[in-house]
Amino acid sequence: MIEVKDVHKTFKHNNILKGIDLNIKAGEVIVIIGPSGSGKTTFLRCLNFLERADEGTIVIDNKSINLKKATKKEVLEVRKKTAFVFQNYNLFNNKTVIENVMLGLTVGRKVPKKEAEELAKSALDKVGLSDKYNVYPNTLSGGQQQRVGIARAIVLNPEIILFDEPTSALDPERVGEVLSVIKKLADEGVTMVIVTHELSFAQDVASRIIFIDGGVIVEEGTPKEIFISPKEDRTKQFLKRILPYDSYNI
Repeated sequence: MIEVKDVHKTFKHNNILKGIDLNIKAGEVIVIIGPSGSGKTTFLRCLNFLERADEGTIVIDNKSINLKKATKKEVLEVRKKTAFVFQNYNLFNNKTVIENVMLGLTVGRKVPKKEAEELAKSALDKVGLSDKYNVYPNTLSGGQQQRVGIARAIVLNPEIILFDEPTSALDPERVGEVLSVIKKLADEGVTMVIVTHELSFAQDVASRIIFIDGGVIVEEGTPKEIFISPKEDRTKQFLKRILPYDSYNI
């Protein structure tokens, strides 16, 4: 469904991405793991033009778009087919929950207000927030705010949802409620790319694991291939530091 080719990105003199290729099939859940500073979030942001890549292309619906030279129209075309869930929610505190979810429809896609409201209610119901339509984000827990962020993404009915470490800003006891919503979307066949440090969740939800380090894809495979029998030494080193000793065979 989506093909990404040769993505490069440098900040000042720091070469963050060094040529990443990735194919994403419809219904696939790709989980990107790796150490902090490896380029995971930068790569995700380049896919949605939150950052401009220095080089690379994205092919979506058989149309190839240059990530560096894309026109405003091409950027909008990609953003209509993708949705981004931020690690820090990015909600408008002066708008109610339902107004936050409606915004992408009424402003971004010119959907009539009444229709947008019904779609927003349905999305909020889906993430378990049917009793929070008219409250403001600052009255919600972090987990609830992130579920609003997910509702804001799914209401757009995108071809793919991009998640940037969706639980990293949450208290540990709130992580599960967000992960359960994402797992439900995965079970429904929603195409997703997820950057996360939650490796047990990655094992449970991913179709494919991508391990990035130093701005390149070091290794990729099924959860079993990556977590049970990784091939690359760098992958083994990374997993040894963060997984219980008896959870892998390396």
